[in-house]
Amino acid sequence: MLNSVLFEEYKYFNYKFPEPQYLGAKVNFLPWIAQFLPEGVYTALDAFAGSQSVSYYFKQLGYQTITNDLLNFNNQIGTALIENANEQLDDTDIEMLLEKSPNKSDYTLMDDVFTGVFFQKDDAEFIDNFRANIPRLKNKYKQALAFAAMNRSLTRKITMGHFGHTQALVYANNPERVKRNRSLIRPIKELFLEILPQYNNAIFDNGQHNKSYNENILELLPQLTNVDLVYFDPPYCNSHADYQGFYHLLETYTEYWRDKQFVNGIKRYEPQRFSGFDKKANIISSFKKLFELSDFIPNWIVSYNNRSYPSIDTMVDLIKPYRNVRVEYKTYSSSRGGKGSVAGSSEILLICTK
Repeated sequence: MLNSVLFEEYKYFNYKFPEPQYLGAKVNFLPWIAQFLPEGVYTALDAFAGSQSVSYYFKQLGYQTITNDLLNFNNQIGTALIENANEQLDDTDIEMLLEKSPNKSDYTLMDDVFTGVFFQKDDAEFIDNFRANIPRLKNKYKQALAFAAMNRSLTRKITMGHFGHTQALVYANNPERVKRNRSLIRPIKELFLEILPQYNNAIFDNGQHNKSYNENILELLPQLTNVDLVYFDPPYCNSHADYQGFYHLLETYTEYWRDKQFVNGIKRYEPQRFSGFDKKANIISSFKKLFELSDFIPNWIVSYNNRSYPSIDTMVDLIKPYRNVRVEYKTYSSSRGGKGSVAGSSEILLICTK
């Protein structure tokens, strides 16, 4: 009997979350976070989902999983891997995505804006054509899979895996850099075909009605009921909080902006979406509202960092009117990049219970 119970509890762990390349992704912290998950959880909310690694873990645990992110390219990962239960991209879909699109003349944004910045012209034209074909897929789950796998391919192509710098083509023409990372010169089509099976193979049905949202969490929370656990992993203000700057190209590609300006050397879109959690001027009031709106959820876990603003003590004080708070620390032994992960700094979990 014990063995069958264990099998039921872990049967979804045969599926593997596709390796992310995302600043602050919690995939390496999942065993630590798992220690503090309460018992009796049926529905869990991942409020600032980012790479979706925590949401995927919740889904593997059999929770009804609600995932949300302000940025649509992250929401597409959630739609593809969390909400989606069984749709995959088959050979016919792939052939259609790669063929010359009948709508190609309407899709020139990547070539117009990013040729000579992040891509050579042939790569920019290829991803424009691919983007023109995504709406031709028959449902939103196949479309989300195409977005998720292509956006991951684009981060593989660019050195450091983000778009907050202007060195992509410089490094791609540096033999020493290429020797360390051949993806810098590989065709994006080749990267996509290599990466896609990881996404197809990660799809499973955990028997729950899971949902991915693309909203500001302060607007989503009033729409929700009957949530047992919420996991908050907000941008670490004052410490690599500018996700719209680092991943602007992926958001531009997903949204395919027609009404934005593209500014400075990296061609970041303007105006940016308002978060409320990435600038000192807004963050205290945003946290106050976040915790007030979350009072209906009994269990909270908050990821944080001791280099972030506001301080840990201030965060505890903001939470205390609503929950008891226990602070757990995990010290970085080396610099991992993103969200304050400098050697000697600490990743924090605030365990909040009634």
